[in-house]
Amino acid sequence: MEAKKNPKAKLENYSGLFLQLGLALSLIIVYLGVQHKVYERTVSDLGGLVLEEEIIEDIPITERIEQIKPPPPPPPAPEVIEVVQDEEQVEETMLESTEVDQDDAVEVVELDQVEEVVEEEVIVDDVPFAVIEDAPIFPGCKGNKAQLKQCLQDKIMEHVSKTFDPNLSNELGLDAGKKRVIVLFSIDRNGNIAKVQARGPHARLEKEAIRVVKSLPKMIPAKQRGVPVGVKYTLPITLEVRI
Repeated sequence: MEAKKNPKAKLENYSGLFLQLGLALSLIIVYLGVQHKVYERTVSDLGGLVLEEEIIEDIPITERIEQIKPPPPPPPAPEVIEVVQDEEQVEETMLESTEVDQDDAVEVVELDQVEEVVEEEVIVDDVPFAVIEDAPIFPGCKGNKAQLKQCLQDKIMEHVSKTFDPNLSNELGLDAGKKRVIVLFSIDRNGNIAKVQARGPHARLEKEAIRVVKSLPKMIPAKQRGVPVGVKYTLPITLEVRI
């Protein structure tokens, strides 16, 4: 019969080997532990450090506006005299010397050869009656200038009173009271009545006033500086309507 071996006895044979391996492993660990540097971590004392929160203030942005000074007023402009160019071209006249030499012949001009130039005075038509020098003369008027002027006015009013239709205002059915018609006319340079116009409260009254004035007789024309001229005359006609 074969005898059986104990497993524990077999492991005892390797105990020396295990011991050597353990020592070697311990040495390696010690060596590595010596070579390895240990850094100690320290925490700084932050007790004295005060962290201030940064406060951002919202500062409004203002635009700097520079005050613009108004420019000084311009100096007053000097008076300017405008020269208007005449459209009509004037030929340039060459002036020759008027010195007479002893050898030059002097021409004697007889008086018969000199023509007398008469300047014609231009008179404007229709001079206002208030400023006329010689007023028109109504037929039958006599006297000086002032008397002739007053006589003319009296004769015109007398003619209107006799010629104007007195029943016209009643026919038109006008209200009671005074009605006025203004008549404008001229006595031309020939003494005739012209340019008759009327303005009144009714067209029939205006028409009648024009008819009456046109029926005035022919007169001796007015004169201004001795020249016959036309005269502007204003005639107010007042009518009284009675009911």
